[in-house]
This record gives sequence, structure tokens and C-alpha cells, in this order.
Amino acid sequence: MPDKAWKKRERDVANYFSAQRTPLSGGNGKVTRADVIHDKLFIECKLRAKHAVVSLWDETAKLAKEEGKTPVIALCEKNRPGFWLMVHSSDLDKITEEK
Repeated sequence: MPDKAWKKRERDVANYFSAQRTPLSGGNGKVTRADVIHDKLFIECKLRAKHAVVSLWDETAKLAKEEGKTPVIALCEKNRPGFWLMVHSSDLDKITEEK
């Protein structure tokens, strides 16, 4: 019987980071509460029909493509220092080079 879609996505993410999916649910795991077992990263996976930030990314990617650039979204919150970066996994190496 094939994996449920969310389990497959967790495996895909784990493979991307050369790690392994946490058996059971993250909260029931014996090693970590994360969805992926990794020595240095705590990876949580969320599979949804739609994420608002991904819709924003789609719009941004279209504009970036017109200029021949790699899309990056910086998410900022009032009264919180720093920011969160959203990039597509296929662009991570490009972003790291530019940083």
C-alpha cells in the first residue's frame, strides 16, 4: 500500500537534507518531536491544499522571472527583529551563493 501523501512529502524533505523521516507522528517519536530526524535541524513539514505565502511566492516568482532573477520573500513582523526567508528548495544553492 502506498504512503499517504503527507508521509511521502516528509520522506522527500528528509531525503533533500540527507536525513530520515521520523516514524509515527513527530509528537510520538522517541528521538525527536520533529518530522525529520536530523543532527542539527528541526524540520517540521506541513502539507496543505494551499498556503497563503506560497500564493505570494507564485506572484513574486512571476515578476522575478521577467527580470531573470531568483525569487526570495522576506517575511517580517512588527516588533520582532530579523526576518524569515522563503525560497524554493530548487533555488537554495543559488541563494546561498549570493549571500
